[in-house]
Amino acid sequence: VQLQAYGGGSVLAGGSLILSCAASGFIFENWGMGWFRQAPGKEREFVAAVNWNGDYTQYNDSVKGRFVISRDNAKKMVYLQMNSLTPEDTAVYYCAAGQGPKYSSIRSYGFWGQGTLVTVSS
Repeated sequence: VQLQAYGGGSVLAGGSLILSCAASGFIFENWGMGWFRQAPGKEREFVAAVNWNGDYTQYNDSVKGRFVISRDNAKKMVYLQMNSLTPEDTAVYYCAAGQGPKYSSIRSYGFWGQGTLVTVSS
């Protein structure tokens, strides 16, 4: 099983980034997918999740209206479109595969990627 997240980088506040996560080694369309993040000195927190076919999404309140999660089962990819970024969004972002039902819980996820760093400066 492999989840490879990429697309992180440095951006000014108000800017946008798209994170991507490539999955392999498991039946992708059987799994919900989530994004989590961990800022320095803080615990890993839920950002967004999408169910197996993309018709259900869930977001942390702090990113609602700014971030959009999506997936492409044919390509075995999951994406996180991040808009209106603020310095508080600075963190390492991780993609993960889980089977719910509580997509916001770390314990629902069995596979994790290595993380990609997002730095937002003011």
